[in-house]
Amino acid sequence: MDRRRFSALALLAFLSCAMPPAPAVAQEQTDRKIADLLDEAERLKPLQTVIVAKDGEVIGQRGYRGHSVTTPTNIKSASKSVISALVGIAIDKGVLEGPDQKIAPLLEPDLPHDPDPRIHEITIGNLLSMQAGLERTSGPNYGRWVQSGNWVRFVLSRPFADDPGGGMLYSTGSTHLLSAILTRTTGRSTLELARDWLGPVEGFSIANWDRDPQGIYFGGNQMAMSPRSLLAFGELYRNEGRAGGEQVLSPEWIEASWQRRTNSVFNGDGYGYGWFLRQIAGHEVRYAWGYGGQMLYIAPALELTVVMTSDEANPSARSGHRDDLHALMGDIIRALKGEEQAQGDSGG
Repeated sequence: MDRRRFSALALLAFLSCAMPPAPAVAQEQTDRKIADLLDEAERLKPLQTVIVAKDGEVIGQRGYRGHSVTTPTNIKSASKSVISALVGIAIDKGVLEGPDQKIAPLLEPDLPHDPDPRIHEITIGNLLSMQAGLERTSGPNYGRWVQSGNWVRFVLSRPFADDPGGGMLYSTGSTHLLSAILTRTTGRSTLELARDWLGPVEGFSIANWDRDPQGIYFGGNQMAMSPRSLLAFGELYRNEGRAGGEQVLSPEWIEASWQRRTNSVFNGDGYGYGWFLRQIAGHEVRYAWGYGGQMLYIAPALELTVVMTSDEANPSARSGHRDDLHALMGDIIRALKGEEQAQGDSGG
């Protein structure tokens, strides 16, 4: 073998050892893309934090304008997904019968004296999917509701705007009834249940949570969690209910929660049991959404969980901020799809 041929082969051998394989190159490129996306996201003024996790590993995170991913923040209505999880665990434990269980016997002391007969048809599933039929306590009615002396009684005394199981009437009163039901059937506060039943979820923690005048924790609002804690909760769902070596939540409940049961009149997205359903960048995404832009996204097919928190004082829908967050999620998905394509092309 002549010297030039030997040198060329030696160089090729060196390069094959020195250069990372194609999947590693793709991963590095994806990490750079995610980093660039999160840097660019700072232009979204209400945005405070973002965390991107793939296969349970954080591949990018940012805190903007002095905010941190480890500091508790009010996740607002994203907490409705936490209530849904607690209901699912209560059903798994036999505390509640199931989504078809009627709520009237469980809340009998607070029923109106001469109720509309339809109140006896409302089920736990109706509350979870925002199909109770009762007039909403969100929106223009929210102030009167939270200023009332008995929040549970106020919700149950609302007139019917639709039949139970009808159209979606987004109402935090519905999820607050679920908090009351959990409290009364177990004899324990909803916060105590969350800390116990979700205790195996490493990193999950509720820092603060408001209560109604009767001491019932606010079902579906005013819950403080850090973005990292919200990520841990999302990972429970991504991992089909497993955490800390335990089956904390049944896969069947997750599947039921992510089944489209109605559609939002505000944006057309599907809604299951405390979760919105939407296709983003060609992938099915399940997301929890709180006022101001408190978001927990899960794209199961990509093993992707993303948390975004924002200024809680400003609306995210009317301002267009929610759409900006969906767009950012789409960019993150496209960056990861590029990595998967590169791995597929290389035989990885």
